[in-house]
Amino acid sequence: MSKQDIFDFHSAMPIINEDTEFFPLMSQQDEEEMNNEDTPETLAILPLRNTVLFPGVVIPITVGRDKSIKLIKEAYKGNKIIGVVSQKDVSIEDPTFEQLNTVGTVANIIKLLQMPDGNTTVIIQGKQRFSLIEEVQNEPYIKAVVKKFEEQKHKADKEFKTLIASIREMSAQIIQLSPNIPSEASIALKNIESNSFLINFISSNMNAEMADKQKILEMNKLLDRAQKVMELLMVELQMLELRNQIQSKVRTDLDKQQRDYFLNQQLKTIQEELGGNSADLEFDALQEKAKLKKWSKEVNDHFDKELDKLGRMNPAAPDYSVQLNYLELILDLPWSEFTKDNFDLKRAQRILDKDHFGLEKVKQRIVEYLAVLKLKRDMKAPILCLVGPPGVGKTSLGKSIAKALGRKYVRMALGGIRDEAEIRGHRKTYIGAMPGRIISSIKKAGADNPVFVLDEIDKVGTDHRGDPSSALLEVLDPEQNNAFYDHYVEMDYDLSNILFIATANSLSTIQPALLDRMEIIEVNGYTIEEKIEIAKKYLLPKQKENHGLENKHINLKPALIEKVIEDYTRESGVRGLEKRIGSLVRGVATKVAMEEEYNVTLTNEDVERILGAPIYDKDLYEGNEVAGVVTGLAWTSVGGDILFIESSLSPGKGKLTLTGNLGDVMKESAVIALAYLRAHAAEFGIDYALFDHWDVHVHVPAGATPKDGPSAGVTMLTALTSVFTQRKVKQHLAMTGEITLRGKVLPVGGIKEKILAAKRANIKEIILCKSNRKDILEIKESYIKDLTFHYVSEMSEVIELALTKNKVKKPLDLSIKAAPIVN
Repeated sequence: MSKQDIFDFHSAMPIINEDTEFFPLMSQQDEEEMNNEDTPETLAILPLRNTVLFPGVVIPITVGRDKSIKLIKEAYKGNKIIGVVSQKDVSIEDPTFEQLNTVGTVANIIKLLQMPDGNTTVIIQGKQRFSLIEEVQNEPYIKAVVKKFEEQKHKADKEFKTLIASIREMSAQIIQLSPNIPSEASIALKNIESNSFLINFISSNMNAEMADKQKILEMNKLLDRAQKVMELLMVELQMLELRNQIQSKVRTDLDKQQRDYFLNQQLKTIQEELGGNSADLEFDALQEKAKLKKWSKEVNDHFDKELDKLGRMNPAAPDYSVQLNYLELILDLPWSEFTKDNFDLKRAQRILDKDHFGLEKVKQRIVEYLAVLKLKRDMKAPILCLVGPPGVGKTSLGKSIAKALGRKYVRMALGGIRDEAEIRGHRKTYIGAMPGRIISSIKKAGADNPVFVLDEIDKVGTDHRGDPSSALLEVLDPEQNNAFYDHYVEMDYDLSNILFIATANSLSTIQPALLDRMEIIEVNGYTIEEKIEIAKKYLLPKQKENHGLENKHINLKPALIEKVIEDYTRESGVRGLEKRIGSLVRGVATKVAMEEEYNVTLTNEDVERILGAPIYDKDLYEGNEVAGVVTGLAWTSVGGDILFIESSLSPGKGKLTLTGNLGDVMKESAVIALAYLRAHAAEFGIDYALFDHWDVHVHVPAGATPKDGPSAGVTMLTALTSVFTQRKVKQHLAMTGEITLRGKVLPVGGIKEKILAAKRANIKEIILCKSNRKDILEIKESYIKDLTFHYVSEMSEVIELALTKNKVKKPLDLSIKAAPIVN
């Protein structure tokens, strides 16, 4: 047995009454009359397999079982009243009495039809509900004793009325959302007066499981039935809304594809009318560009192969634009296209001197490169690495070199790069694939021999996406970079004609293999004299131009610039100095704009008014009145500095205490110094017993500043020797150097910065390792003319040079013991 589609009852309506066009909806009076009818004591039972009949509802049923056909025909000849009960298990072909549900519906046979396919269709209308009592016959069909199913009526209060209104509204929404339900069904719902028939009508036609419908039929309270119907309608409405959302999304995607297809077809037709197809025009344009390129046979063959692949693609396909972009990149790359080098070495020297003050070693190396290139013409470009503190002009030097050579200039910032694909590119198979930044920069330069600045090469990082510094190994190897492979280009590219210049603040974080491929050139910090010249020649004119001032508006004397350098900046470069000069220029610009009177030649008072009170105190030498205090020289990221090693003794058991936020290497220097002093105590006139009766405390001031490194070794040893012998350190003396347990003095770095710091602090004599003599020779004589250098190789020489013969007080007294421990 089967039931027609949901709400699809119009085909059966003419059978009920051929003169009526619409189904006559049950009124309240009709329902009362139907409920007052007597229910027969015995009924022939028609099992329904896949539907439930509700009182007042008309449904068509196709009858297929022999028992059911015989029952229908006999009943149709008689009073046309039968009992309709749904079976518990729909898979059973011939159910018994026990396999039927206990509650069914009395039905009136309205019409019996013999269909063309031989099937029998019966149209029935539900009347009343009944309960099965007992079976009285099972052949040729089931007959049973039944009892009328009593219904508890519900008072039509406000809550019940609201529930019924919600059911009507939700049913209307389902009719509107479902494409299979005719819109006339909503009219039928609006015209149903009886609440009970409304519940039955919706229960019969809604898309619910048969078990749920049977459960509704068995409920004797109208309120319970209404609530259950409301619950099932809510589920059906949500399912319909979700289905419509999915269908709408799919329909939108299909509509967009169809729209794009029609637009492409129209565009193709228009272009054909104008003289050619756009894809054909693009193909022809690529071919014409390729004819003008001066590339090798391998590149030409690869390009022709990829171009043929483009010709076979559908222009509307997504891969078409990917292939087109790839071919355009190949054409845009400057294969063997060079700019002409300018070999006027004197001109190059003038440009370098004009743009940068100092940096003689770098300028000399560039001129050497130009000289060799001029003679040989085919020299492989070297890989230069400029190492130095921030603000000394490493990056801007690349522009000057490009200008001096007459080459294109490109710069790639490597700071923070953690993905290898940034260097080598992505394969074309990836969505959004791009060439690496090396190839992209060469394309931007438009020449195969630019000056290429790799900025902040020491800031390259590493993570799960690869090691970019390892990818740079091929780029920065003159023996390999003539065949650099980019994953996107998929061909070898010659980088050997590029002049690579890398910049770094420190060599410690650069991979050793990468460091080995570069020629290291140290760019040291500027002296005060150099900073004054840089401020006069470059910084002040630049700030005047940036702030709209002329020479007549402001004048900074060298002494004033020196004050700004010493009191407001502490750096190796000039970046902070440029900011301070910018502040002074803005202060003057404000006066000019407001037409106020001011001093064109700024004074110290003007500087302090604009910049505020001095930030830094000049590092002044501290006297030698106390034994155990020694002046050391240190290197920092912002230039050289002086530091003081203080040591003192107190009665104890020979404990060594170190303070001042010292690193492990610096702590080890103090331990080594004390161990050496204990081993050679006799040489310095120290009683061995002192080391067991006095505690030693070594402190380095500025405790909040972290300090580390081996260069304070000689200073530590001198301080300890001074305090144990009570001999003072010579006046205006500073030192730097690493020590060993054997008493050897080893060389250290940052000599130029340390010497400049010593000069600022009014130091007259400096003790250095003999191996550092070469570093002193590279400093201009004008910067060190007032300094005396002592070169040593043994610690005994340091002590002989540093300590005076006079003692501050009497030798330490061995009778002083450590204080007793009190429990």
